[in-house]
Amino acid sequence: MTELDFLFTNNNNPQKGSLLLSEPFMSDQYFGRSVIMLCNHDDDGSFGFVLNNYIDINLNKLDSSFPKIKTKISIGGPVDTKHLYYIHTLGDQIEGSVFVKEGVYLGGDYTQLISLLKSDINLIKNVRFFLGYSGWDTNQLMDEFNENSWVAVNNIKSIEIMDVSDDDLWQFCMNKQGKRFKVMSNFPVDPNLN
Repeated sequence: MTELDFLFTNNNNPQKGSLLLSEPFMSDQYFGRSVIMLCNHDDDGSFGFVLNNYIDINLNKLDSSFPKIKTKISIGGPVDTKHLYYIHTLGDQIEGSVFVKEGVYLGGDYTQLISLLKSDINLIKNVRFFLGYSGWDTNQLMDEFNENSWVAVNNIKSIEIMDVSDDDLWQFCMNKQGKRFKVMSNFPVDPNLN
């Protein structure tokens, strides 16, 4: 008889550009079944954005200078939720952008972004917006990794990261990690309901 391995670990260490997948039973308002894009990870700490915690609000209501374009906004995390952040695939088209991983950049000149979107509303598919961010102090994220709260994955493409139409990004990302993660992706949030 084969013993099934349901240990929520992998051999990847978190790094800038990794996605963090929360363990299946995490019951946290911000992080339960979350997928976080890690935009920085170094000796001083880590930060990123929850990709799959959407809110129903129009960007034009937050900033009247923003063109009336329909898009989803995510709650990026519990830190600094009064500020708007963004990632994009526009690279050098936005001055001051910071490279995160192949095809994905952080921030840059916001006025320039608005101007680009006003000239071509189809560029909205290249931008994701967040209210707030997720942050960890020095060693805090690694402590959470040692407690098996997260796995780091590096096999998700930028086009998949930018896709706001996937309503179950966590399950999609888990399935891409192989057999035991695929099985875990189907666990109920509350094991008592099984």
